[in-house]
Amino acid sequence: MIDAHTHLTSAAFDADRAQVLARARAAGVTRIALVGQDAEENRAVLAAAAAEPAFLPFLGLHPDRFADRAPAVSPREIDTVAEMIAREAPHITGIGEVGLDHWVCQLPERRALQHEAFARLVVLAQELALPLNVHSRSAGRHAIDLLLAYGARRVLMHAFDGKAAYALRGAEAGFVFSIPPSVVRSPQKQKLIRALPLHALALETDSPVLGPTREERNEPANARIAAAAIAQIKGLPEQAVHDLTDENICRVFGLSAAVAARA
Repeated sequence: MIDAHTHLTSAAFDADRAQVLARARAAGVTRIALVGQDAEENRAVLAAAAAEPAFLPFLGLHPDRFADRAPAVSPREIDTVAEMIAREAPHITGIGEVGLDHWVCQLPERRALQHEAFARLVVLAQELALPLNVHSRSAGRHAIDLLLAYGARRVLMHAFDGKAAYALRGAEAGFVFSIPPSVVRSPQKQKLIRALPLHALALETDSPVLGPTREERNEPANARIAAAAIAQIKGLPEQAVHDLTDENICRVFGLSAAVAARA
């Protein structure tokens, strides 16, 4: 299994990151995408990926950095992230976490800046031929519209919380939607699985959040919980879900089957 979206560089894992990785391997997770949220975390992602071959590094600028209550993101900060991505392009899997978040960003001027930064990074992904790992909380339709408008096709929509009808537009363009373990407590995610074709589904954990319960720290080993939910809803053996979701991620991320299977 490939866990397509995590934050394993988070301080939540500082005490036992090696044990978390061992549990992931024991659960059948072979590759783990690490997403960056700003320049500082991007550097942590690069360092972690250099030390651990199972990690797939993504560098990005999280849309919550533009939140109404957060310090304003300067043009120089955006430049720094874009320059880092361009410089490290040969050594990374893709660009992320990027996107839109209308939950934390409601002021029109903040949304405009968030939109501008996302568009810039979507264009950069096209120029560098890299996939995107996209956040779209409370902004699913807007994020998909922007991605389609810019011709993006290698897109992972992480923990999509929008309407299934919007997701289907993305799926028709080749987007893949990753399902976290929180699916077991989310009627919206269950509806999304029912609506989407198998070629548009993948697994993620978004560790340390979006676990099967709100109270416990999530970790990549729980990808198997998301796989079991997809298997139950789609009426498939769990191994078939593991194989199909890996194929989908390999297609979007540009991984060979051999690389994806290497623990």
